[in-house]
Amino acid sequence: MSDEIVFYHNPQSRGRIIRWMLEEVGAPYEVRAIDFKAGAHKSPAYLAVNPMGKVPAIVHRGTVVTECAAICAYLADAFPEAGLAPPPGERGTYYRWLFFGAGTLEYALVDKMFARPPVERPSALGYGHFADALRTLDGALEPGPWLDGGRFSAADVYIGSQLGYGATMKIVEPTPAMSAYLARCQSRPAAARANALDAVLMKAG
Repeated sequence: MSDEIVFYHNPQSRGRIIRWMLEEVGAPYEVRAIDFKAGAHKSPAYLAVNPMGKVPAIVHRGTVVTECAAICAYLADAFPEAGLAPPPGERGTYYRWLFFGAGTLEYALVDKMFARPPVERPSALGYGHFADALRTLDGALEPGPWLDGGRFSAADVYIGSQLGYGATMKIVEPTPAMSAYLARCQSRPAAARANALDAVLMKAG
């Protein structure tokens, strides 16, 4: 069975998170571009990979993995030589922020982007208040350089991607700590490679 990763991707999707993660991992991967305009994400062939019809997805060693946080965690574990996850037993902070990204930050950003009206009981939402989510993240980034102190991890790929998107789309006005963190993320060679590859894919599509 081939160890190459099959990566289902569209550069106008959360697949950009996984492109960066794959470049950090350094393992061989094949991109299978999913054309949204042609409806390829809802084709029978792709629905057989991800019945949700959402991008991205990966297939590795015969296993399908979807959901960005899960893909990041999977790749960090599948390729430990990349050093993108702390050793077992030292993962409390890593898991905290990886899943903060999936369960809190993403939903706060999406609600803000679509200007969804406030609910009567914010406590019923996974993130509560938008301001609380950003203040919490800002406090975690203040000590620097990474979410887990001096150790860059898959959690930074995920949070850094989301925060970068929020800043680009003017959903978030970055604090000084956020701006410094984003600059560190963007200066990583893997992030630069991922952006360049996706720029080429955008032009081709």
